[in-house]
Formats: sequence, structure tokens, C-alpha cells
Amino acid sequence: MKRIVVLMAVMFASFTAAGEKPANRAAIKEKEKTSMKEVNDFVKKCGFYFIATVDGDKPRVRPFGTIAIFEDKLYIQTSKLKNVAKQLKVNPNIEICAYNPTDGEWLRIEATTVADERIEVKRYMLEQYPELKRMYSAEDEKTLVLYLKNVTATFNSFGGEPKTVKF
Repeated sequence: MKRIVVLMAVMFASFTAAGEKPANRAAIKEKEKTSMKEVNDFVKKCGFYFIATVDGDKPRVRPFGTIAIFEDKLYIQTSKLKNVAKQLKVNPNIEICAYNPTDGEWLRIEATTVADERIEVKRYMLEQYPELKRMYSAEDEKTLVLYLKNVTATFNSFGGEPKTVKF
């Protein structure tokens, strides 16, 4: 009898995540995918964004232009030879800011970056941005793709209330 109670407790725990009911998991996952797509689409509409990293005790900001969704993760791309890559290796936390002057809206993204060394994702990113193929190859040792995790994205405008999404 004790084994059955323990087994049932283990089964129940495996079907719940962070206090959510199993039926809500699919809805939560779908909401996260929708939020990720909304963030991706906004940044692409802006054309480029600024990414902030930390270098010792100093902030460093530079423009970026790559962003894409691959296998339900939001990715960016850079070179392992750049200072940004060295900074992210020490401290993977970033903040991104994208501004759309046409609509007077901007987006701030707080996230942690995670390197993904798979050839498939490198190829995908380069297919999304073919102009980068002059400088990078999926097979080279300098291409770095990173996905964003623990994302908090806040949409802002001059006239409206902020909207925050997480994924």
C-alpha cells in the first residue's frame, strides 16, 4: 500500500510543473510560443536592435540585426571573435532594446544567452540572413548562435501602458 501511495505521488508530481495543472501546460506552452513570435516579429520590423552586455564593471552596447525562431527558441547570431562573445562567456545576461520610430514603440528584452553549437541552427540562421554568408559559415569556428532563455520582454509606447510577456 505504501508503494502505491508513493507511486501516485511521484506520478502526480511528474504531471505538474511549477504548481500548474497538467491541462494548463499546453495552454502555457502555446502562450509562450505566441509571446516569442510577437517579440521576434517586433524586432524584425525594427530591422535592428541594440544589445547590452557587461564588460567587467562597464556596460557595452552595440547594434545587432539577427533574430530568428528555431525549434521553439529565439536565437541571435554573432562571431566568437568579437568582444561581445567574450563578454557573454563571462556573463550571459543581456538586455536588448529595439525601437520602431514609425509607431513610436519600443521593446526591452531581459534574457540569458545560451550558446548552441549545432550545425543545423547555424545553417538556419545563415539562411535567414544570407548576406552574412560572406563572413560566416555554419562549419567555421567563428560562428556563434545563442538562444535566449528566461526572457522578460516589455513592449512600450509613448501613449500606452507597457505590456510584458515572458517565455
